[in-house]
Amino acid sequence: MRTAGQAHVMRPRSPRYRAEPPSPLQGRVAVVTGAARGIGAGTACALSRRGARVALLGLEGERLSRLATDLPGPAAAFPVDVTDPDALSATAEAVRATLGTASVVVANAGVAIGGPLLECDPEDWRRVIEVNLVGSALTARAFLPDLLHHHGYYLQVASLTALAPTPLLTAYCASKSGVEAFAHSLRAEVAHLGVDVGIAYLNWADTSLIHHADQTAVFQMLRGSMPWPASVTHDTAYAEAMVRGVERRSAHVYAPPWLRGAQAARPFMPTLVTHYFRWAFKGRGDIPLPPTGLLGPGGAAADTPVLAETERCPHRTSGGKSWPYDTT
Repeated sequence: MRTAGQAHVMRPRSPRYRAEPPSPLQGRVAVVTGAARGIGAGTACALSRRGARVALLGLEGERLSRLATDLPGPAAAFPVDVTDPDALSATAEAVRATLGTASVVVANAGVAIGGPLLECDPEDWRRVIEVNLVGSALTARAFLPDLLHHHGYYLQVASLTALAPTPLLTAYCASKSGVEAFAHSLRAEVAHLGVDVGIAYLNWADTSLIHHADQTAVFQMLRGSMPWPASVTHDTAYAEAMVRGVERRSAHVYAPPWLRGAQAARPFMPTLVTHYFRWAFKGRGDIPLPPTGLLGPGGAAADTPVLAETERCPHRTSGGKSWPYDTT
């Protein structure tokens, strides 16, 4: 208690009440592909909360428009097929005219199929490679002039399957190993020009694609055979980990953090996976594993570019307790 005339002494404010420093993303233009749902939508929301102006790219135009309306900051929807180079170039021009030149690009667009190689539809198999690998390269090419101008940052979404290729996912594993190699190569190509390139290694995420996949015999077999923690599904807090990686211009993002251990063990992974699933397949016998086709609503949109039903963004505010994801 102070007596009359006693000076008021200001005490340091508790750390829990100290203001967060402004994000380096404040006012920057960030491009997210595959932004209509799942990790892409979550990443767009997290970027917007950091003050970024977000360009939402994808095939599901109505969903993208609703998401742009829901975001707390400036955003715009740009329906585009990332495998179409001319359409991507036109979209890059439209982003510049609408929001400004991009400082950040998150190449998240992706689809998946599962099943034995001999039984998968060749067109579905090819589509996975085109969207996941070719689409990522075309996205980088379309926006690289902007990133060079701003000394920006490109984040490539990869997967645990780039570290430990898994049976019954030949197209997906090939595409994710491909985008990892592409990102490493691009990093070496543009580092001296001031552009940083990162790779996000993610495990199973709680998205509509995984919900659809878990209803198929292929993924029930795969996920039922995988040891803990590889079989665990995590929520879309992955998006927060990715955005922290963007803020730090990280070379690698591991979500969940134990994937760093998988990175260290990757020389042994192909042999371990082969031996593990040899016994898993023997135990299954002759039970068929029909191919899944392109998975999830996003896969359907990639198969036929028809607008899917709209749904408001479920990530408008941050939720759940975040993990200490590894961004280095």
